Amino acid sequence: MKGGGILILLLVASLAVIETSSEPQPEPGNPWNSFRNSVRNTYRRTRDFARGAALGSRDMHRAYRDMKQANWKNSDKYFHARGNRDAARHGAGGAWAARTISNAREFTDRLRGQSSADAAADQRANRLGRNGGNINIYRPRGLPSRY
Repeated sequence: MKGGGILILLLVASLAVIETSSEPQPEPGNPWNSFRNSVRNTYRRTRDFARGAALGSRDMHRAYRDMKQANWKNSDKYFHARGNRDAARHGAGGAWAARTISNAREFTDRLRGQSSADAAADQRANRLGRNGGNINIYRPRGLPSRY
């Protein structure tokens, strides 16, 4: 992502931040402490989400690149699951990036004529990876160990 892409990612990340109950409690009698803590926590959550989304996007790209480089028969589902697993390890932002990229990829595959059964199988592999399942069930025999 260059230029505007990073700005869009940060905007989306700031909109996707979810309030948590782990915020420090304000000191009684000073309303500015509460405001300052709220701004700091929102900034931290937004920063962490954006960082996770960027790292998750990188992991998804790495899995796609490895899949193309390996050029191994029946390895598609394995690389789907691996990319989603690696991305989701970066927290909420990484999981969001994995889900968004996977859904966009499946949408474009359907436009190109992929069957609904193939799309559903890809989405199962995506979910398995994001949820921390055993991705090796999709690993084809003989795939080099570097993958």
